[in-house]
Amino acid sequence: METWSLDSPVKVAAGSISSIDNLCDALDITRSELDVALNLPDGEKYEQKDTPKKDGTKRVIFNPDFRLRRIQRRINKRIFSNGSAVRWPSYVFGSIPNSIGPNGEIVEKDYVACARKHCGSKRILNIDIKNFFENIHQRYVEEIFENFFKYPSDVSKILAELCCYRSHVVQGALTSSYIASLCLYDIEEDVAGRLIRKNLVYTRLVDDITISSKISDYNFDYARQIVEGMLLKKELPINSSKTRVQYISTAPLMVHGLRVAFSEPRLPSDEVRRIRSAVKNIETLAQECSYRTSHPYRHDFNRCMGRVNKLSRVGHRQHANLVGRMKKILPLPSKKDIERTTKIVERLTSDFATKKDTYWYWKRFYLAHERLNVLQRSFPSIAGILRKKLKYLRSTYE
Repeated sequence: METWSLDSPVKVAAGSISSIDNLCDALDITRSELDVALNLPDGEKYEQKDTPKKDGTKRVIFNPDFRLRRIQRRINKRIFSNGSAVRWPSYVFGSIPNSIGPNGEIVEKDYVACARKHCGSKRILNIDIKNFFENIHQRYVEEIFENFFKYPSDVSKILAELCCYRSHVVQGALTSSYIASLCLYDIEEDVAGRLIRKNLVYTRLVDDITISSKISDYNFDYARQIVEGMLLKKELPINSSKTRVQYISTAPLMVHGLRVAFSEPRLPSDEVRRIRSAVKNIETLAQECSYRTSHPYRHDFNRCMGRVNKLSRVGHRQHANLVGRMKKILPLPSKKDIERTTKIVERLTSDFATKKDTYWYWKRFYLAHERLNVLQRSFPSIAGILRKKLKYLRSTYE
């Protein structure tokens, strides 16, 4: 049984944001910019978009206005993801930065690292929090800033207002995943400790709580009861349809889409077959005349490469071979790309003086870099000229 030190999220920064002016300084914005973001009408703060989920239902995503997005991005960078400001607990994973362990090692915080904690399990309890973001009320967000970060009430209220929409957290706001990771900051350590003392493993990946045992017939009634009690204190309901117990004898034990009945997480065999098939499909597409220079091919190629890289994350032996095959069929530029990339660089040049601190400038800046990387493969001299121009247009946006 792995031994964990019990811990909770900890604010490690000695200082505090003591006033609204101090908040503006910390986020490197003017009071006017803050007021504009706070006073945006509800209809302008976010653009709502529905995206399909695997189960056929729809997920509502809220895309923040660029003025609000800019401030949320800085809240993340200056407060939430700042390693000198927050130390994250060992049992919380997903959408939080990796950290440095006591021996200088990198402590990974993604879904693979989370699944690894449950390797070798015999029985697993999966608990899903229903509509997690929407059920985190703005009052609890204020408490995070006031009681965890120790900010004064007026600063905490403003930060909560910047992070919430219509009195709750929404999916799409840049700060939402960090708030979700912190929302149980004052009660989760106790629950994790009680479960560890029962020789259980407890993890939470945003809204997915996983508890595992090395005993094949373990009864999870006690574990479920204390987790439900913890969530009830924060007014967070359980999604009963996604809460289940897995048994080692019924099907492969899965945590976050990975098999965990081994010493290391593994992708399901059918997923590996689908990745190989996707590579073969890209190789077939690459043989079509001029298709490697098209944007649909770039989209398909990048999507496939992302799936291939999943193999690397779990140490699969086929990763190197499939990457080698993909490198032979890299997307190629067309002459049209020269014109498009030149226009992007020219627009960046004209916008540098007035828009270099905006999100959209930042986005176009890195789009230009991406286009130049493709252009380099067939037109290295032109790519070199444009890259020199881009070097002097580096954005200061954070």
